[in-house]
Parts: sequence; structure tokens; C-alpha cells
Amino acid sequence: MKRLWTPAWIARHVAMVVLVTGFLALGWWQVSRAAAGNAISWGYAVEWPIFAGFVVFVWWREVRHTLRGPAAADPPGEASAAGAPADAPQAATRPVVRRPVRVARVSAAADGGEDGDLVAYNHYLQWLNDNPGAKPGDYPG
Repeated sequence: MKRLWTPAWIARHVAMVVLVTGFLALGWWQVSRAAAGNAISWGYAVEWPIFAGFVVFVWWREVRHTLRGPAAADPPGEASAAGAPADAPQAATRPVVRRPVRVARVSAAADGGEDGDLVAYNHYLQWLNDNPGAKPGDYPG
């Protein structure tokens, strides 16, 4: 629960309360205008509470997401107490998104030789094997 009492989260809590209060007040104001004879205000009277509900939904979803996520920072002493060495590298918690690979197409030989796509793919695989740390966008082919 300490994760929800950081300065950023306190600002989010305050923003949620201010927005919900403001949206519900605007909804009540539109109800009073609609009761006075402004027919268009009935639509707005329904719309503002929906906005308030959406703010509560997003806030609640973010709270659940934060509570389910890993702790922000573990003290170094706790990592060694859990059995793992304190200076062991931690695995990446987020998947890595890479750029698509651009491969130059080689036309197939007309005389029944090797398939051009297969040759290009095998060349790309050989390049990947020769350059294990390179990014796919670095492929010169």
C-alpha cells in the first residue's frame, strides 16, 4: 500500500476527487437547466456522470495495476536474504519490442536454380549468427 502514497499517486488521488466532484456538479447543474426548460441539457445531465464514472474506472484500474506490479525498489539486503546474490543481474521484466527486419529480395533464377527468397533468408540467418549482438535494423541486406 506504500506504493499508493508517493507524491505522484497523491496527485492522482487528488485529481480523481476533483474531477469526479466537478463532473457530478456539472451534471447537477445541467439537471437544473433541463428542469427549467432547456431540453438539450438532458443529454448533458446524463453525460457528465458518465465522465465521472470513467475517471473512477481509470483510477481504479491504475490502482489495481500498481498493486499487482513488482515493488518499486527492493533494498539490497532483502535480495540476499531471499537466497539470490545481491549483485546478481535481474531479468528484464518488460518484453523487448524490436524493429522489423528489412531483407532485400533476390529474384529466383529462371533456369530452375536456387530459390531467391531461400538464399536471402539463409544469408540473413548467417548474418544473425555472425553478429549476435546486432539489431535487426542493422542488417545490411
